[in-house]
This record gives sequence, C-alpha cells and structure tokens, in this order.
Amino acid sequence: MPGAVAAQPAPPPAPQAAVTSGAGEPAADAAAPSVAAAPSAPSTPSVAAAPSATPGPTTAPSAAPAPSAAPAPSKRKPPPLHEELLPILLLVAVIALVVWRLPRVEIQHSSAFRRRRLLNWLPLGLTYAFLYMARYNIVAFKDVGGLSQQEFGNIDAIGSLVYGVSFLINGPLTDRWGGRVTILLAAGGALTVNTIIGVLIATGNMGSSPVVSLGALYALNMYFQSFGAVSIVKVNAGWFHLRERGVFGGIFGILISLGLYFAFDWGLRIGLALAPQWLFFIPAAILGLFWVLSFIWVRDHPSHAGFADFDAGDASSGDTGPRLDAATIIKRMLSNKIILIIAVIELCSGFLRQGILKWYRDFAKGVGIGDSFVYSHWGMVSCIAGITGGVFAGLISDHLFQSRRGPVSSVLYGVMVAGALAILAFLGYAGMVSWIIAFMAMAIIGVHGMLSGVASQDFGGKRNAGTATGIIDGFVYLGTALQAVVYGNFLPEKGSAAAKDPGNWIAWPGAMLPVAIIGMFFALKIWNARAGKHVAPAAKA
Repeated sequence: MPGAVAAQPAPPPAPQAAVTSGAGEPAADAAAPSVAAAPSAPSTPSVAAAPSATPGPTTAPSAAPAPSAAPAPSKRKPPPLHEELLPILLLVAVIALVVWRLPRVEIQHSSAFRRRRLLNWLPLGLTYAFLYMARYNIVAFKDVGGLSQQEFGNIDAIGSLVYGVSFLINGPLTDRWGGRVTILLAAGGALTVNTIIGVLIATGNMGSSPVVSLGALYALNMYFQSFGAVSIVKVNAGWFHLRERGVFGGIFGILISLGLYFAFDWGLRIGLALAPQWLFFIPAAILGLFWVLSFIWVRDHPSHAGFADFDAGDASSGDTGPRLDAATIIKRMLSNKIILIIAVIELCSGFLRQGILKWYRDFAKGVGIGDSFVYSHWGMVSCIAGITGGVFAGLISDHLFQSRRGPVSSVLYGVMVAGALAILAFLGYAGMVSWIIAFMAMAIIGVHGMLSGVASQDFGGKRNAGTATGIIDGFVYLGTALQAVVYGNFLPEKGSAAAKDPGNWIAWPGAMLPVAIIGMFFALKIWNARAGKHVAPAAKA
C-alpha cells in the first residue's frame, strides 16, 4: 500500500514527460498519444513510466526543449540549390534567345559603333537594374518580419511620393548635366543610404518608430533612385534612333526585369540565409562596383566615345537653338496633350505594376501557397514575364506599328483588364491566380517600358528626354504611392487569420480593375500619335 500511495503523484508528471522529452520538437504530436494513455494509467503502466520521469533532474531538462521550439517559427529554408539553378539557367537562356533574335530596323550603324553602344548601355543598364535591388529590398525586409504591413505601406507611400516629386527636379538636372553624371549620383547616393540603413538595423538603432527613421532614409534613397530612369533614357536617346527605340524599349524591359529578379529572388535568399542588414549591405556593395564600371565606360553621346553624333529623328530633330530654362521646358511639356495623356496612363501603370509586384507574395503566403514555384521564384517569374512583355512590345511597336507606342500599349492594357477580371473570378483558386498575375506582370512591364522608356524620348526629344521622363515617371510613382495607401490599409495583415481567406483579398483585384480600364481608355486615345505629328513646338525646346 505505501508503494501505491507513493505512485499517486506520478501520473501528472507522466504525461508532461511524454510530451516534452519523448518527442522533442514535435511536442504537439506527442501530446495526443500521451493524453490517450492517461486514462488507462491509474495502475502499473503509469507507475512504470513514473520512475523514468520522477527524478527531478529529468523533468527539468524535459522543459529545456522549449527553447528548441523557438526556431520553429524561424525563416523558411531556401529552396535546394538545384531549384535555384534551374530558374537562373532558364533566365539566362531566355535573355540569350531574346538578344540573338532581335531584328534590325533600316537604321544602319557600323559594327564598331554597335559594339561601343553595347559597352555603353550594358554597365549603365545593369547599374539601373541593381538600383532596383537597392530599392525593393524594403519589400524583402518586410517579408522577413522587419516591418508590419501597415508600416511598410506608410514607408512605401512616403518613398514613392518623394520619388515622384523628385523627377520634377532631377529630370531637368539630367538634361543639363548629362545622364553619365546623374547615374553616378544615383548609384553613389543609393549605396550610401543603403549602407546607413544596414548599419542602423545591425546596431538596433532604429529609434522609437521604424516608420520615422526608415521612412526618412527610404525617402532619401528614393530621391537618389529617381536619377536612375531619367539617366538611362537620357543617355540612350543620343545612341538610339527613333526607329530603333522600340528595340531599346525591349532592352529597358529586360533591365527592369533583371532588377526584379535581383530584388525578389536574390533578396529572398539573402533574407533567409543572412541577418536582415545584409539585405542592404549587399546591394550597396554591388552598386559600388557598377559605379566604377559606369564611370569608366558610360558616355552621354557617341561623339564622347570617338563616333559621330546623328539626328535621332525625334521631337528635337533639327533643334540647335539655345536651351531654355527648366521651368519653361516643364511648363511647355505640361501643355503638351500627348505627354499629359502618357503621364495619366503611366499613373495607372504605377498603381498596377507595384500592386502586382509588392503584394503578390503577401497574398500567396496568406492563402497558404508560400511554397509554390511562383512564390519561391517570384523574381525569376517576374523577370521572364517582363522580358517577354518588353521585347514583344518593342518589336511590335517598331515593326508593325511604325514606331507608334499607343497601339501596343492599348493591347497590353487590354490584357490587364482581362487579368483583373480573371482574378476576381478565380480568387479562390490561388494557384491559378499566381499564373494570371505573372501574365499581368508581362503586360504592365511592357507598357512601362514603351511609355516611360521610349515615348518619353520620342515626344521629349533627345535634348529634353530627361525632363519628359521625369514628368512621366513622376506620375508613375504618384500611382505607386496611391496603391501603397490603398492596399496598405485595405488588405488583410500578413500572418493574420483574415489573410488565410482568399475572399478577404477582394480589394486587390477589385482596385486593379477600374485603374486598368482607365489606362486602356487613355492608351486608345494615343493610338495614332507619333513624334513630330502631334507634338507642339514647345516639346522641341
């Protein structure tokens, strides 16, 4: 009888021992069997289990595995190496095929000129692509838990507004100083700010509110970033004839797409493998390398590289008069109907492009497809889609529509309308939504390359390409700021129970649809527009 009394306290610890020490990490799985065993354990089986669990020293360590449960909510492991190599090889193959298949229009250049032009735009373009990586790393920082959804929405809105307004200053500065100087400013400023952000994260010196500290630094980063697009357009306006610029639009789309690949796929791997500060240190280091390469190779005009300048056949054709001041140029361009319509279309593009690129992963993870191929390789999928859209738009524009940009933009906006309707119809089928979104990324990157990358050169002319691009891209980022506010406040918080229900994401395609319809309406209005035909003399200033 004393033995039985001694055994009485044993049953309560027995289930605990079974839960904690018997299963280690999968404690929840072990708990069920141990509870099931408890009713049949008032006698000897339970007493038999007791000796192994009764000694105090054993039960104490049994609680120790609790820390080992802490890594459970840790970051998802990166995909195996072969899964990463496959999309990279696919990406390289697509780029090689696209470049090899690009046809030539009737404008003839010597082989030496083409080689030097390649050497000019390649480091310039890759600098621009890595600027994307140093911009979208804030998304990767959010994805690894550095920011809540609302904090990210606020920071992104601040940065996008600064980016958009900065174009009104930096566009004219680029026309005056030249794209070579301003791409160096873009890379140098962005690498400096990214380094500072990385240091603050590493030291934990974010202050009381990350929205204030990160918002201010991200806004400064976006100011320098706003030199990037105007620089690449300004430089290439002097190296590409109007009849070649559709092809350049394809190149522009490739560069944007590579930037997305670096930002999303490389960013994901960095975020999963390293501490969060490396999301900012690594892009800063890469930008440092490309700052040097751009300094060595990039030149504003063919004449700066030992070749003859040529008439590009755009809105500046034949204009050799004195340069007007920035305020006059901006005023005259804002009175140009075609440029204003393009700006409105690109406001819609900014909303749609960032609505796709910045929120797809939150949707996918929320509804439970975070391990899908599209989610895991979102950068690669976006990249291939963007390359396809950019090259398709450029080639069709030059060869089918005689270098008119409106028709192909209208077609691609039609794809956006159809895509938004399809997502509304199939919102409950997350896997299908993923591929619809990839198709929409192809369309909207194609539009952006055509209008911001090419039409800005055509209708601004090579003399004022920076100002025209600044105005148009400023509207792009007004649209970006708008989507950040809308989606940041109306979409479910990541990780919440609400995010698991696809029905709670209805605002995502719901907001895209009217914006896509507006964009398509205005794209149709410039169907017949071409440089020199409907452009006011003001655009030649």
